[in-house]
Amino acid sequence: MSGRYTLERVRRVLSKPPGVIVERLAAEFRAERERWLAPRLLSSFGEQQLCQRVGASSIAELWERLARRQWIGVPDQRDHPAFRADQARIVAAAEKAIARRVDLLGSGEVDLGEEIDWHQDYKTGHRWPQRFHRDIDYTNLDRPSDVKFPWELSRLQWLMPAAQAYLLCRDERFAASVRKALDSWIAANPYGFGVNWACTMEVALRIVSWTWLFGCLHDSDSWRDSAFRVRFLSALYLHCRYTERHLEKSTVNGNHYLADAAGLVFGGLFFGDAAEPSRWTESGWRILREELPKQVSVDGVDYEGSIAYHRLVTELFLLPALLRLRHGLDVDDLYRQRLIGMGQFVAAYSRPDGSAPLVGDADDGRVLPLGGQDLNDHRYLVGIIATVLGGDDWPESQVGPTGEALWLLGPGSLEGSTATSERERSVARSMARGGYYVMANSRDHVFVDCAPVGLAGRGGHGHNDCLSFEAVLDGTLLVSDAGAYLYTASAEERDRFRSTAYHNTPQVDGEEINRFLTPNSLWSLRFDAWPTVERWLPTAEHDVLIAGHVGYSRLPDPVRIRRSFCLLHASHRLIVRDDFEAAEEHRYRVPLLLAPGVEILDDKAGSIRLQAGHRHFHIGWWEPGDWTLAIEDGRVSPSYGVAVPTSRLAFTRTGRPLPLTLVLEPEDTRSTEPPDLDRLLTADDA
Repeated sequence: MSGRYTLERVRRVLSKPPGVIVERLAAEFRAERERWLAPRLLSSFGEQQLCQRVGASSIAELWERLARRQWIGVPDQRDHPAFRADQARIVAAAEKAIARRVDLLGSGEVDLGEEIDWHQDYKTGHRWPQRFHRDIDYTNLDRPSDVKFPWELSRLQWLMPAAQAYLLCRDERFAASVRKALDSWIAANPYGFGVNWACTMEVALRIVSWTWLFGCLHDSDSWRDSAFRVRFLSALYLHCRYTERHLEKSTVNGNHYLADAAGLVFGGLFFGDAAEPSRWTESGWRILREELPKQVSVDGVDYEGSIAYHRLVTELFLLPALLRLRHGLDVDDLYRQRLIGMGQFVAAYSRPDGSAPLVGDADDGRVLPLGGQDLNDHRYLVGIIATVLGGDDWPESQVGPTGEALWLLGPGSLEGSTATSERERSVARSMARGGYYVMANSRDHVFVDCAPVGLAGRGGHGHNDCLSFEAVLDGTLLVSDAGAYLYTASAEERDRFRSTAYHNTPQVDGEEINRFLTPNSLWSLRFDAWPTVERWLPTAEHDVLIAGHVGYSRLPDPVRIRRSFCLLHASHRLIVRDDFEAAEEHRYRVPLLLAPGVEILDDKAGSIRLQAGHRHFHIGWWEPGDWTLAIEDGRVSPSYGVAVPTSRLAFTRTGRPLPLTLVLEPEDTRSTEPPDLDRLLTADDA
């Protein structure tokens, strides 16, 4: 190991509490031993060693035993009409996959070539060396390479349609292509060496995908070769061993640790009841049960500060539970209820068209993607959780595409579902412990972020977005979050997209509401902007939310921010007022990022006219003589690595604090009178 990486690891470890230091140093020692053990293990681990560890007489006997295991996502009723209805899409995706054409993380369509380079970022051409995994600097902040491309490529999720197509068509080409990719990966990525072993989460997610691929393809002609079976099962077993020895445990854990645990559950239940697999199953499930109440609030919100990661974390908790139930194992009531809460949060934040807000980080991460719905449609989780775990107070149980539920649960899961593209009903919802509020009806959906900094105040996948919001009015998305765009591929863009200026929240003196740490601390923030909620009152006529934060109390002249929201249901009118408290003059900026496709038609004093499709809207503001409007170029990242242009409205002023009131409304219900906001904000629930 190079001295630079050794010193950096030591520095990080010594900054922890004494008990943590001892545990981390022991983990460092165990991990470093792998430098010498890995080559020896790789050269000696084969059919005999594998069969001894799982109590099998031969690889053929082991293969047949594993083929009888219980699966999720490998349904029995594959001749059911519901599968045939989606067959054309699946086969088209499978043909693209076996032709080695992929579109990953904003790469655009890439031809991988006959021989896949599993260590290359195909977007930039950068290639990581095949060194021992602890010697690899995979962040490369001095160059625009993105390690997420080889990681995503190596998850092999892009090959899942080929396995699905094989089940539906029994076309051997699909099974053979998956086998060829697996053989290529195993040969190019020896145990513990290369960038694809540098993050345990990636190893663990491969366990999930590889076991699922086995469930689909184990009886194909292409997978009958005994030598391949030994290579495949040995590599998979070593994945489980590696995950157990390199758990990404910290003082505060996140989705990486959960992925490690989920991989252990899948690997343990795959290999059966022998000593090591049983330990993996028990260890992984214990971690998930311990972490669920720590990472997910009682109202079902993951604490990482990201909607996309809420989806990923829900899958990481849900899929191992489904697999346990398939094996006849228990899932306790606390676990079930917290998962139900996570599904209810998904139902609450899903907009009328099924899309999800772009709040916080997003890297397109999934655990077992089997459906064909849009990337930002999370509603399949609602249907799966409602079907398997039940629960009350579901706005809808299965709305939107049902492909995920079909593959995971079988055709019986579709009975009574309403596979429509829009919600039948939407209501206001408070996730007060998680920090999110939804003001909503069947045509409007306003999502407001009043959450603390992600990862229990450390930053994580959260952004500087306290008091920021997204708004759908009368069925049209008008105001959007910027999304996340990139991680290590560009530290500058990473910080730009998580900055205060890129979110729909007031900014003072050009300062961040939560300070960044160092230029290389891409997942860390200081917890400055502690949120407070003064009033939450949803009624039949209007919904009211009043909240604030103290992020600018650290300034020499402290500034307090108070933001009030009021959604009028009948007129689809949203009113947002910002009040500031300060003793001296400051520079104030209130940005409003328009959703892509929303065009500015004209800009008059105190009003802007917008067009979205065939609809027209107005944004008006009061106190116009004291606030200046600038129209800026903006960007929205709907998925990782992709940024599309749009416009941002920036209201600014310098001086003593004065309020700013914004009114967003459809043209056909527009009122020319200033809103009586004080009356609306203080009215009691009738």
